[in-house]
Amino acid sequence: MFPQQLTDSRVFEIAKALLDGFDRHYKIFSETSAQSKKRFEQADWHGQQTAQRVRIEFYDLRVEEAVERLEKDYQASTLPMEVWHQIKLFYIGLLTGHKQPELAETFFNSVTIKILHRKYYRNDFIFVRPAVSTEYIDDEEGEGNATFRAYYPTRDNLRDTLKTIVLNYELTIPFDDLDRDIGFVYEALMEQVGNVRLRTNFQIQVLSSLFFRNKGAYIVGKVVNGFRSLPFAIPILHNSKNRLYIDAALFGEDDLLALFSFARAYFMVNMPVPSAYVQFLRTLMPRKPRGELYSAIGLQKHGKNLFYRDFLFHLKHSSDKFRIAPGIKGMVMLVFDLPSYPFVFKVIKDYFPPQKETTRDLIMSKYQLVKQHDRVGRMADSLEFTNVAFPRHRFDEELIAELKKFAPSVMEEDEDGQVLILKHLYIERRMVPLNIYIQEASGDSLEHAVIEYGNALKDLVAANIFPGDMLWKNFGVTRNGKVVFYDYDEIEYVTDCNFRKVPEPRTEEEEMSGEIWYSVGPHDVFPETFGPFLLGDPRVRKIFMEHHADLLEADFWQQHKERIKAGYVHDVFPYDRARRFIHKIHLEQIQAEPSAEVAPTEEPVDVRPLGREVHDQGTLSGFTAGGASSGD
Repeated sequence: MFPQQLTDSRVFEIAKALLDGFDRHYKIFSETSAQSKKRFEQADWHGQQTAQRVRIEFYDLRVEEAVERLEKDYQASTLPMEVWHQIKLFYIGLLTGHKQPELAETFFNSVTIKILHRKYYRNDFIFVRPAVSTEYIDDEEGEGNATFRAYYPTRDNLRDTLKTIVLNYELTIPFDDLDRDIGFVYEALMEQVGNVRLRTNFQIQVLSSLFFRNKGAYIVGKVVNGFRSLPFAIPILHNSKNRLYIDAALFGEDDLLALFSFARAYFMVNMPVPSAYVQFLRTLMPRKPRGELYSAIGLQKHGKNLFYRDFLFHLKHSSDKFRIAPGIKGMVMLVFDLPSYPFVFKVIKDYFPPQKETTRDLIMSKYQLVKQHDRVGRMADSLEFTNVAFPRHRFDEELIAELKKFAPSVMEEDEDGQVLILKHLYIERRMVPLNIYIQEASGDSLEHAVIEYGNALKDLVAANIFPGDMLWKNFGVTRNGKVVFYDYDEIEYVTDCNFRKVPEPRTEEEEMSGEIWYSVGPHDVFPETFGPFLLGDPRVRKIFMEHHADLLEADFWQQHKERIKAGYVHDVFPYDRARRFIHKIHLEQIQAEPSAEVAPTEEPVDVRPLGREVHDQGTLSGFTAGGASSGD
């Protein structure tokens, strides 16, 4: 709806300039995402990782460009508030028929909050709530550009239909043996469907674009039969002969939740209508918030916007108070939570103890590194916020005192004492601290936690990340039993570290010395010294040494460092390795020639030890349904 009377002739020009800024952003974003298919076909893994990293920076660059243009051409910060109100109304009008209206609204917010004072951060001037519906938007330009494709197979031609689905993505690299791989997918699907009657509406729906991340491409879709549907994803990888193969078939909501985990890098997807993709994904993962799905497909700014809307809604419908988070207090971060809310809030302290040689800027750079890096399912995604207003009465007095003592520069209260403003903070998914989990665990649970801890370290090493502070308290356990790292102030690249063995003492005095008698450089790491800090509990030590003793050897770390520096990109799988079809190939080889020695596979193999399985599944009318856990 347009205002009846304009008070400033520049209103339409400013609204148009704002939308032009967003359209430029989404054009560049889409081009980079679309090029991921070519990078995958060329096995350009470093290029893929670089694109994933720099794409995150695109948004802020376009926002700054828009702010500079509005200030230069229209002196935007001097305009009266009634003019900004009219700008917003015109902007809404321009979004009629737009294919990314929700993202354009978020872009409007990002630009205007850099221009307006925070007292105007309300629905009159920014989009606190969405103004344009995204229901039923689809890509209608040209035939075959719909969000998803639907196939209607029968039992007789189901195998051929599966092959057609794969071929329709038109990957230019040939498959090593597509018929063999389709046979594996067909068998896996039959295990899910069983002898269930195929209804008249039996169909397979797949999103029209592949999902690319690191070294993999994923077909994402669902099987529909009557009133039931079965989500699935099919990962496609390269082998050493530069041919493609299907690595597994993932079924059920839990598998999809693990694939789209908050602890993994964002996907690259070519999607003209992102809201339609999110709506489809919501049918596969109804337990996953829309904001997390937007983030998972690379639209993390809008994901953050949706998260904040959900947070405000939760505040309105709860009454508990923010408190200092349970557990061991950190030296760098002040952490607090709201008991009824599944996230924690982290504020950088104003000063640190002497042993922490760091700065606020350095800590922020570490968090940005994690945001841009491959998190391999082992580092929690953090949402960074500035100038967040909280109701003052919802804060426990002990927490207020803690903020005033350790982070006074970050905290501000309004004149009437009703609002508390935190100028900078991070928000992360709440997890059970691993040290607390281990204290309370026994038997299989303890074994699983210790094995998972070692697996987490090895996955981080594969991603070129040395966590620095490896204490148990800096890791958390998710609801499905996965161990995730969340303390980033001391992380380094593995390739920047110098892994050394502790030198042999040259004299008796050196051997008996309680002090370090050998030289230690700023990047030197001595893995054999990890043991005394990590393995004081005999129960933990026994399990750790059985499965992960190599983590205490400098050679393990140094060999990984050398491989990474040589350009090797490790494979980290977002699904249980037992699901990989390569095991079926090995079994077939053994059965064909039981006395022959089986040649090692050319495909990458995950060699980490197995912990307790965390994906429990039940059946629902012949289709496997997700269990009670809710993914990573």
